Amino acid sequence: MARDYYGLLGVSKGASDAELKRAYRKLARELHPDVNPDEEAQARFKEISVAYEVLTDPEKRRIVDLGGDPLDTAGAAGNGFAGGFGGLGDVFEAFFGGGGGSRGPTGRVRPGSDSLLRMRLDLTECATGVTKQVTVETAVLCDRCHGKGTEGDSQPVSCDTCGGRGEVSSVQRSLLGQVMTSRPCPTCRGVGEVIPDPCHSCGGDGRVRARRDISVKIPAGVGDGMRVRLAAQGEVGPGGGPAGDLYVEVHEQAHDIFVRDGDDLHCTVEVPMVDAALGTTVSVDAILDGPTELTIPAGTQPGSVTTLRGHGMPHLRSGVRGDLHAHIDVVVPEKLDSTDIDLLRKLKEHRGRDVAEVRSTHSASQSSNGSIFSRLRETFTGR
Repeated sequence: MARDYYGLLGVSKGASDAELKRAYRKLARELHPDVNPDEEAQARFKEISVAYEVLTDPEKRRIVDLGGDPLDTAGAAGNGFAGGFGGLGDVFEAFFGGGGGSRGPTGRVRPGSDSLLRMRLDLTECATGVTKQVTVETAVLCDRCHGKGTEGDSQPVSCDTCGGRGEVSSVQRSLLGQVMTSRPCPTCRGVGEVIPDPCHSCGGDGRVRARRDISVKIPAGVGDGMRVRLAAQGEVGPGGGPAGDLYVEVHEQAHDIFVRDGDDLHCTVEVPMVDAALGTTVSVDAILDGPTELTIPAGTQPGSVTTLRGHGMPHLRSGVRGDLHAHIDVVVPEKLDSTDIDLLRKLKEHRGRDVAEVRSTHSASQSSNGSIFSRLRETFTGR
């Protein structure tokens, strides 16, 4: 299937070179790698650059308007043709004049394109859900002509060049005999009709660009990269055609304390050596539950994990809560006064059975480097 080069730039099939240039510059300002380092933005920047190069080349644009893809040579390679035709029917039609049937006029009213909006949310907003007012700039129905494209009571008329067919044909002599080729009418751009008195607001397109405020409801439990679809809130189509959809893509900001893994939350709790040995309670400010007591049992070891069931993120559809996992980091004091030293020496004498022991490092390295929290922390912090 041929790529929609016009759709990539968000312009109509009859766009002028100036309109193509404006559309490309507008998108390039948003997607250029120097401005937007996001990988998806870089991929889209390459796509619009290719689309602009194709549509500003008269020969390549002619191939696009015929329904082919000038950059797709796979379908024609075996027949000795280098791209430019959508399939075998296009080859017959181009060389013999209608082997696949006449395309006919494309019609002035066409569906609009989808739009994409990126929204940054913090972890709390993702957990609770939020409704936000956003301003979007899209093509909307022209309020002067209401999509007709004509000024006042005037009406479109049949194109004199193509007789309303939307295409023109020419016959040439070749080694194969008489060869008939068809191409979109240069006067009406394949529509089959022209507007003698276009609307003064939209210039005959039936739509204008405008900013408008939209209320976007983000459900609880959304995560980074998820998209919320708002039906018929995208671009109004040429000729006042039905609007496309608006997609709101969530970009979840990193939290100061918690790292998210699906519906579960992870954090590190630093516990003094004595409290880890004797046991204690710690207050954790959970995202949805506020200050919550976390019990550290006596004899807690470094790297152990204490879990609070049902204190994580809500599942997007069911609402069932994930868990909160507290990774225990036992803190050994670096500076001791004389009293501290005396007490620790007495404890050492009392627990003479506790001696240093040399063990394999395999289990220790797996528990410290292979834990889910370590992997998550590396993902978010790069450490």
